[in-house]
Amino acid sequence: MTFSDIFQSNFLENVTSVSILDMVLALILSFGIGIFIFLVYKKTFSGVMYSSSFGVTLIALTMITTLVILAVTSNVVLSLGMVGALSIVRFRTAIKEPLDIAFLFWAIAAGIVLAAGMIPLAVIGSVVIGVVLLIFVNKKSYENPYIMVINCNGHDAEVKVKEFLEHQVSRAVVKSKSASKGNIELNYEIRMKDENTDFVTKLSELEGVHSAVLVSYNGDYLG
Repeated sequence: MTFSDIFQSNFLENVTSVSILDMVLALILSFGIGIFIFLVYKKTFSGVMYSSSFGVTLIALTMITTLVILAVTSNVVLSLGMVGALSIVRFRTAIKEPLDIAFLFWAIAAGIVLAAGMIPLAVIGSVVIGVVLLIFVNKKSYENPYIMVINCNGHDAEVKVKEFLEHQVSRAVVKSKSASKGNIELNYEIRMKDENTDFVTKLSELEGVHSAVLVSYNGDYLG
């Protein structure tokens, strides 16, 4: 093999299959859309523990997907080989929030559409998806649910607790009850009339009540 053969190889010909300008523009746009996805994720996050690394992953995933699709669209043979290579990749990280799956697919889809040259679709589509998520994810119900755990010492105290809650909150439903000799534990799901929690202190001072604990509950996590 001579130097002439090397310079005439298909490998070096593929170097110019995607122009430098296209690469730079695609990566800059993918970075911008990735930042937008990250900001929407940060704004709409409602889980227990916020992970900044997941937000950075969304930016990187958008750019990486754009990079891969640019390579695939420039060479049909390469696209077939890349499908086989990516098929062996497996991810074992558990997704804790169902909404995180939507953000992952959003980042991948934005990278694919952008690298395919459909820039208006990538930009306008991302803006629409972001607005929809901001509206619906941040939409809160008027009455937030709470769980109240009450320990009392008998039937009479249980009746007093029930009557007290009926006057203090807009809704109180018994979710569970456990009883042992001389002790009853009640778990109520309540809807408060306002954000004033002074009634919890008054409840704990009722005769026969040992303790009263109020816990915020969002439907997925208790704590």
